Amino acid sequence: MRLSPDELRARKRRNLFIALGLLAFIVLVFLTTVLRLQQNQADARAALAAPGVVTAEPAAR
Repeated sequence: MRLSPDELRARKRRNLFIALGLLAFIVLVFLTTVLRLQQNQADARAALAAPGVVTAEPAAR
């Protein structure tokens, strides 16, 4: 089955929008992950810097 030039253009346009949507989703997931990691690291640093916090040390043998 051969597609007409209009159908081929429509298919290419549809594939382009699908690819752009997928790329946008990947970027969104990546940025969310990076921001959550940064926030977790900042929270951990703040918890260690808080007064009265005792850090766990390895047990002596």
